[in-house]
Amino acid sequence: MSRLCARFAARLGGFALDAALDVPAQGVTALFGPSGCGKTTLLRAIAGLSRLPGGLCRMGDETWQEGRQFTPVHERPIGMVFQDARLFSHLDVAGNLRFGLARAQPGGMAWADVVAFLGLGPLLARRVGALSSGERQRVALGRALLAQPRLLLMDEPLAALDAGSVDEIIPPLRALSARFGVPVLYVSHDMGEVERIADHLVLMAAGRVTAAGPLGALLTDLSLGLPNTATVLDTRITGFDPAYELTSCAVDGVALVVPGRLGEVGARLRLIIRAEQVALAATRPAASSVLNQLPARVLDLHAPPGPYVTVKLAIGEGGPVLLARITRLSRDHLALTPGAMVMAQVKASALGVEP
Repeated sequence: MSRLCARFAARLGGFALDAALDVPAQGVTALFGPSGCGKTTLLRAIAGLSRLPGGLCRMGDETWQEGRQFTPVHERPIGMVFQDARLFSHLDVAGNLRFGLARAQPGGMAWADVVAFLGLGPLLARRVGALSSGERQRVALGRALLAQPRLLLMDEPLAALDAGSVDEIIPPLRALSARFGVPVLYVSHDMGEVERIADHLVLMAAGRVTAAGPLGALLTDLSLGLPNTATVLDTRITGFDPAYELTSCAVDGVALVVPGRLGEVGARLRLIIRAEQVALAATRPAASSVLNQLPARVLDLHAPPGPYVTVKLAIGEGGPVLLARITRLSRDHLALTPGAMVMAQVKASALGVEP
């Protein structure tokens, strides 16, 4: 598998960057951390916008920086999308998109495919000033894709958007890597956003990479103390019950039910399960309104100061990991210790769903 490898160590004013990155060159990799931790600095160094002496940057079989070698930004096959869409105000949408084509090698992503994928057809004749913030970011994304990049770099592209515009752009962001075969390196300080978009996660703090790996594995690593404790499950749709309007889906042999018709059988469906939405019981209830009753084994417990405990669970035999957030009193009533067997209860209506 092709990989993106980078290593930079530099002092920039009062800030010290000492970060090493080695991630799959596929899917969406999120760089996550608090403001000022070095995410954008690292992204700019990978892009070649900042030349940090002694750095290393390789994308697959291409070396962009090593020793004295340095490929300038305009010669790197990258696309970039910023928080500010940075469109050309004197051009209409079509003109902005053609700017991406102008610096592209022949072949690759076709104009018609990109325009259709991002829903830009009705906007082509519009001036930039007549676009909503979400539409501007879709145009910026289209321009970046039409440059035929081997790597797409995105620096907090949703930070300035309202909730409606974010919901509008999340689906194509999640799907574009699989659709066009281009890996994405995505900077964010919003864990809720990362949960919806990313496949891989890189955590940063104080200029350093502190952890990296598949999104699901890091989100359920209790030692990391991440915000917005949740489990992300990438499932496949297995059926639809028209009488009750319920979609069934499965991952690693574990079946779940979600309200509504959410796609065709075989389609991918990402479920985001908040730890506080998971209840635990010693045995399966004789009758319950909760549709998702999942046999589970306690793997670990994390009890920071305060009334709550986070419980890490293995669902079924060799199934996915799930987090539950319960009170310390509930832990003691259930006598929970590693190895204990419980029933994890997840209300269908509480599941966050990303097609």
